[in-house]
Order: sequence, then C-alpha cells, then structure tokens
Amino acid sequence: MRILLINPNISESVSELIRMEAQRSAAPGTELTVLTAPFGVAYIETRLEALIGAYAAAGLAAEHGPQHDAVIVAAFGDPGLAGIRELLPVPVLGLTESALASACLLGHRFSIIAISQRIQAWYREVVQANGLAGRLASIRALDQPLADIGAVQQDHSTRLQALCERAVDEDGADVIILAGAPLAGLARGLRGRLPVPVVDGVSSAVCHAQSLVTLQPGCARKGSFAPPPVKANRGLSEPLARALAAAPDH
Repeated sequence: MRILLINPNISESVSELIRMEAQRSAAPGTELTVLTAPFGVAYIETRLEALIGAYAAAGLAAEHGPQHDAVIVAAFGDPGLAGIRELLPVPVLGLTESALASACLLGHRFSIIAISQRIQAWYREVVQANGLAGRLASIRALDQPLADIGAVQQDHSTRLQALCERAVDEDGADVIILAGAPLAGLARGLRGRLPVPVVDGVSSAVCHAQSLVTLQPGCARKGSFAPPPVKANRGLSEPLARALAAAPDH
C-alpha cells in the first residue's frame, strides 16, 4: 500500500513532523511519500492562503497521486480536498475530516485547538461544511506570535495543554482535536495528561486511508464527485492538464 501525503504549505520542517507522525501510524508494509508545496505560504491561516495551498496541492496530486493507493491533503482545513477527490480514482482524505471522523467515534462534542486566532473563522466554516457544527464545543487558539512554525509544539507546550484543559473544563468537550500539521504528534504526548481522548489529524488520516484502501470501495463515476469533464484549458501545469484529460477514464 502506498500513501501520498501532501503538505500544501512550503515549510519543510512541518513536512518532517507530518512524516514522523505518519510513520508512527502506518501499518507494516505501508509506504509513505511526503511532498511539500513548491509555492505558497509558510502556514495557512486565511481563506486566501487556503486557496493558494489548494492549487499547490492539486498540482502535486495530479503529478504523483496516480502512483499511490490513497492521497492525504496534510493541512487542517483540507484545502483543495473536494476538487482533488474529483480528479483521482483513489481515496483522497484531509486532516480535518479524518480528525472529525475519529472524534465522532469517541464522543459527542469536540473542541479544536488551533495555532492562531486568525485561523478560527475558517476552521469553523470547515466544521460546518462537514455537517458537524452542532457537535463543536469550541475552537481555542494560541494568541502568541509564532517564531518558528516547525517548533510550535516546543515553544508553546504549556499554553497548548492549558487550552486543552479549558476546552474540557469550560466548554464541555468530550474529545480534543489538535488542529494543523504543525501539531502533528502532539496528541501522543498529551495522552494520559488530559481527562478526555485526544485526536491527531495526521494519524487519523493515515489510519482511515489504510482502512479505505483495504475496503476497496471503488471510485465515483457518477454523482457530485464524478471526474470533471474534458474541456479547453490554458496555463495549467503539464501534470494537471494531463490528469484532467485522463480523469473521465477512471
């Protein structure tokens, strides 16, 4: 089984965090490929940055996805997920939807712990788009500057744990979701230190991807995730143009 994880941000340090957590979660025999966006921003906080990351992720998915059994958009918020799912005939997952799926199996109400205040509105919209706004207890976020996106866990460990504790004590969270690839792996360190389950997006996505590949559910040829129709285009990368031309043959 081969799984491709795409970091839609340009931070190689974050890609390394993704790689380490994915390797811990992968079953024996699962091969992982982790790719970093060739353009974009250090980390996504806004809708515009998500739009940029989505295009970067789509290009990498078009070029490398066909050589894999599943693809993971490895950024919370899942930029480009729905479009990439139309493009490829393999399971395509995101960190948000995977973490939400895990959380819903562990409790009724969940809280999301994020790395910045600005990111909260977009995350709330993503939860709503997944049909789970009624189960969202809260979104709590760091309010300190991020000196190094790859070192958020070390620089803000005490604050992150305090946010988790407040989400449980004050917001009634049954499950904590640690949001974003920069927090990949932190859930392992917090297990046993919090009174509720803690969910990580990367490990959730890898485990769910392995399950879907094993289930062999087939791919969409009709419905809203059917391949996009062939039509004239201009200025697209060669891999993306080629993938669009081949998509209807899924």
